[in-house]
Amino acid sequence: MRRMLQNVDQNETYMIEAIKEAKKAQEIMEVPIGSVIVLNGEIIARAHNLREHNQSSIAHAELMAIDQACQSLGTWRLEDAVLYVTLEPCPMCAGAIMLSRIKKVVYGAKDPKGGCAGTFMNLLQDDRFNHQSEVVSGVLEKECGELLSAFFKGLRLRKKEEKKQRKKQLEIDEGINNG
Repeated sequence: MRRMLQNVDQNETYMIEAIKEAKKAQEIMEVPIGSVIVLNGEIIARAHNLREHNQSSIAHAELMAIDQACQSLGTWRLEDAVLYVTLEPCPMCAGAIMLSRIKKVVYGAKDPKGGCAGTFMNLLQDDRFNHQSEVVSGVLEKECGELLSAFFKGLRLRKKEEKKQRKKQLEIDEGINNG
C-alpha cells in the first residue's frame, strides 16, 4: 500500500510540472495542454501546445516533448520513459507514443471527443499493435480540466466581444455611407 501512495505522490508531482507547461501555453493564447517526459526519476523533456504559435497542426505538447526527449537521448526509443500530459492524448499523439515505445502514460483530464487512452477509444493498449503503454488516468483531473474549461470560456467571451465590436463598426460604417 505504501508503494502505491508513493506512486500517487510521484504522479502528482510530475503532473504539476505538466500543468506548469500548460499554463505557459495559456499565457500565449494556446490551448493549455502541457507535457513532461520522465526517465529514471528525472524530467528529460517538457513542452506545451504551440499549434497557433508555430502554425502547425502537429505542434501538440506530447509530440513536442517526445521530439525533445529523442533529441536529448539520441534515440527514438523511449522504452523506459513515462509521459505525463494534462489532457488525454489524441489519435496522432497516441500513435507517436506507441511508435516511440513509451512505457507509461499518465494523464489528467479525459477527452470524450478524441481521447485515445481509454475514453473515446484506447489505441495505447490495443494488442493489435506491437507496443502497448500502461495508462494511468485522472491524475489531478480537476485542476487539468478547470484550466481547459477556463481557457475555452475566455475564448468564447472574447469571440462574442469581437462579434459585438464588428457589428458596432458595421453600423458606424453604414451610418457614414448613408449619411
